[in-house]
Amino acid sequence: MTTEKLILSHQSKTIRGTVQLTGSKSESNRALIIRALSEGIVKVENLSEAADTVTLEAALEIAKTGSEEFKTIDIGPAGTAMRFLTSYLNLVKGNFILTGTERMQQRPIGILVDALKTIGADIHYEKKAGFPPLKIEGGMFQNKEQVAIQGNVSSQYISSLLLIASSLKKGLTINIEGELTSRPYVTMTLEMLKEAGIQYDFQEQSIAIEKQDFQPATIYVEPDWSAASYWYAMVALAQEAHIVLPGLKQHSLQGDFAITDIMTHFGVTSTFEKDGLHLRKSGLISKKSLFDFKECPDLAQTVVVVAAALRKDTSFTGLETLKIKETDRILALQQEIGKFGAELIADGEVYHLKTDKVFEPERISIATYEDHRMAMAFAPLALVFDQITIEEPEVVEKSYPSFWKHLAEQGFKIVE
Repeated sequence: MTTEKLILSHQSKTIRGTVQLTGSKSESNRALIIRALSEGIVKVENLSEAADTVTLEAALEIAKTGSEEFKTIDIGPAGTAMRFLTSYLNLVKGNFILTGTERMQQRPIGILVDALKTIGADIHYEKKAGFPPLKIEGGMFQNKEQVAIQGNVSSQYISSLLLIASSLKKGLTINIEGELTSRPYVTMTLEMLKEAGIQYDFQEQSIAIEKQDFQPATIYVEPDWSAASYWYAMVALAQEAHIVLPGLKQHSLQGDFAITDIMTHFGVTSTFEKDGLHLRKSGLISKKSLFDFKECPDLAQTVVVVAAALRKDTSFTGLETLKIKETDRILALQQEIGKFGAELIADGEVYHLKTDKVFEPERISIATYEDHRMAMAFAPLALVFDQITIEEPEVVEKSYPSFWKHLAEQGFKIVE
């Protein structure tokens, strides 16, 4: 049964304890494609429990038994699965219709499709040009070994191509046009390929991968730094806090590791100890007033909400990709923080957070727009306001299925 809303409150406003996070969704989804391309030579451990990862794993199983008849693969709202499968399915012997939710069919895919068609892929649009669903005829005959692609739209397009590059008959050189946003996610893809025996050459705006075989390897998926970011928010907003997150690495492949530095400016310290990462509340709020999310856009909602709740006027850049996510995240943020008086004002590509009108309502209801990060970014407000309602709370299944369970374990009262 679908839960329409959850009502959250926290009497003590204090959190202490250990939280075991699921494996990284970003790493897991890359690892699944690598495992599939290696035909099982590469093993994967600590896969994410996130719905997106479960969906991708199921889709890859369907793709194994390709047929001449067009087989439909519906990935629902899983954006990474859509991007990665758009490339992967071209290498499979079979014919596929790749589709998703109504919102997924509004999220652009044309840049990646154009790049794939340039090197020989047989892809057609079933409905609107530039958007899913896609009609893909597998068993691609590669006719070019170089492709150019914009770097400032979505790093997942580039990662999608990189993952299949070594399996192409001619290998692949990707020439990146313009500035590369979310660079850590491209680095993550390359380093995971390297773990599986694939060598690459990354020179300025060009990445070259020759045709080569995967080597026997086991990829261990690190816990999810995106999930960790919500615990940073809770430590920042609690009156007292000490949270331990086991398994996170001090030298991580995940771009959202940036939360460790960002949150020092919002009163949270990070120390890596034998039993895990320790988050403690220092209460020291810095005067830093400009944050760039170009390398870690998935952290933006969390940090904007924390800054608004702490009444810290702040400016943000690097938010360009947020408009094409699960929802228009900038518009969603503006509407929801407005419910307690905060404003996020656009000034070209800079967004200014104004908090002079912020107030503490006794009750506030947050819409989630079918976006998991909206639910998890706003939930920590229960440590500031008396009571908040999260609409459509099941959206967290997409990346952090245990989120509400973990909040309950830390003293949050949750009423359906």
